[in-house]
Amino acid sequence: MRGRVGAVNFLFINASNQLGEFESGMVAALIGAVPSAVLGGLGTIAIALLWMRLFPALRHVEELE
Repeated sequence: MRGRVGAVNFLFINASNQLGEFESGMVAALIGAVPSAVLGGLGTIAIALLWMRLFPALRHVEELE
């Protein structure tokens, strides 16, 4: 990747990291650090279970090619 494509990629990667940190900080300020971490972990597990339900073929993939 060169030039404009690399710049756009860099911008989106950095913006997503900073937005995620901002969101985590806001939730921690509102409900506390420990409940925020627990909520984030439960959300991650819920998304993984939802993905398993929506795309069952992914569970049967043995290796990436």
